[in-house]
Amino acid sequence: MSMTIAIAIALLIFTLFIGVPIPFAFFSSAAYLIYSGGYDPGFLLPYGFAKMSSIVLLTIPLFIMAGGVMDRGGIGDRLVDVVDTVAGRIRGGLGVVMVVTCAIFGAVSGSSSATVSCIGSIMMPRLKKAGYPVGHAAALLANSGVLGILIPPSMLMILYAWMGNQSVLACFLSAFVPGIIVTVLLSVVNIFLLRNNKSIEVGEHMDLATTTRMFASKSAKASPALMMPVIILGGIYGGIMTPTEAAAVAVIYAIPVAMFFYRGLKLKNLMETLIESATTTGVIMAMMFAVMILSRLYIMENLPEQIMTALTSISENRVVILLMVNVFLLIMGMLMDDVSGILLGTPILLPLVTQIGVDPIHFAAIMGVNLGMGNVTPPTAPLLYLSGRISGAQVTEMLRPTLYLLLFAWLPTLLLTTFVPEVSLGLVNLLMK
Repeated sequence: MSMTIAIAIALLIFTLFIGVPIPFAFFSSAAYLIYSGGYDPGFLLPYGFAKMSSIVLLTIPLFIMAGGVMDRGGIGDRLVDVVDTVAGRIRGGLGVVMVVTCAIFGAVSGSSSATVSCIGSIMMPRLKKAGYPVGHAAALLANSGVLGILIPPSMLMILYAWMGNQSVLACFLSAFVPGIIVTVLLSVVNIFLLRNNKSIEVGEHMDLATTTRMFASKSAKASPALMMPVIILGGIYGGIMTPTEAAAVAVIYAIPVAMFFYRGLKLKNLMETLIESATTTGVIMAMMFAVMILSRLYIMENLPEQIMTALTSISENRVVILLMVNVFLLIMGMLMDDVSGILLGTPILLPLVTQIGVDPIHFAAIMGVNLGMGNVTPPTAPLLYLSGRISGAQVTEMLRPTLYLLLFAWLPTLLLTTFVPEVSLGLVNLLMK
C-alpha cells in the first residue's frame, strides 16, 4: 500500500477516533489526497453531486420520517402487546418479545438507532419491572436493534444497492434470511442465559383458548400497526411499488394511523418529527457527499487493487481472504456507524470480493451482518452506548451478556452467511430468477 493512501486512511481513523464529526473526518482524508495527489477539486465536486442525483436516495428521508412517526405515535406499543401475548409467558419470554418487536419495527423503519430508541423506551421499563438484570436487558436491546439493518426494507441495503449498482429488491432478499437467523438465535441465547434466574417474573400461564382470545383481541387493536410491514413489503416484493414509493406510502399510512387511530401523535409532535427527520437527513446527505468524493479518490489511487495485492500476499486461499475481509468489515463497523461503513466499504471491497468469485448480492448480506455485529462489538459499539443511555445501564454491566450474544448468535450467523451462499442467495434465486 502506497504511503499516500496509508496516511489518508490513518488520518481518517484518527479523526474518527478523537470524535471529529464523520462528514468532516471523511473530508479531511479527501483533502489530504487531493493535496498530495494533485487532483482537481473542480472535477471531484461535480462527480459527488452527480452521484447524489438518484431517486433511490429519497427513501432515506422517507424511512427516517416513518420511523419517527412510529416512535412518537404509539405504534410500537401495539406491536409489543401482540408479541407479548404469545412469548411473554415463559422465563426470558419478555426478552423474546423485545427481539421480535425490534425485528418487526426494523422492517418498517429501516433504521437501527430508531429501533433501539423506540422499542427501548417501551420495553426497558417493562423488563426492569419484571426483574430482568439491567445489563442483560440493555445488551439484548442493542443486539436486537441491529435487526433494522438486516430485516427489509433496510436503509443499509438501499445504500449498498445504490453504491454497487445492484438490484435493491435482491439486496433486501439477501439480508432477510440472515436477519431471521439472528432473530431466532438472539431469542434462544436470551432464554438460555436467564433459565436459572429466579428473580424474573413470568406472566401468568393461560390455557390455549384464553391465549387465542387475547391474541385475537390485541391483534385486532394492533391491526393498523401490523398492516404497515404487510403493505410495504408486500408492495415491494409483489412488484406493485418501488422501494422509494413504498417509503412514501409508509409515511402517508403512518401519520393518520398514529394521529387518529392510536392518538399518540399530535401536530406539535409531527412538526418535531419532521424537523428531526430533516436534520438527520441533512447529516446523512453531507456524509454521503463526502464519502462519494473520498471513495472516488481511493479508486483513482487504486486502493482496491492494493488491498487485493496485500491480502493475496498473505494467502491466495479464498476462505482466508474472506475471513480477512470479515475482520476488516468488523473493525469498520466498530469505528463508525453502519451508514458510513456501507458507503465507504462498498466501493473499496466490492471489486475485491468479485475477483475471488463472490456474488455482489451475496456480499450485501456479508456486509450487513458484519456492520451490524460491529455496531455492538466493544470497545466502540455505537449501538451499545445508545442502548446504555436509554436503559441507564453501565457498559460494564452489558459486556458479559453482549459477549454471549456475539459468540452464539452473531458469529454463527456471520459464518453461515459468508461460507454458505445459499443462506443469502436462496430467496433471491427462488423469487427473482
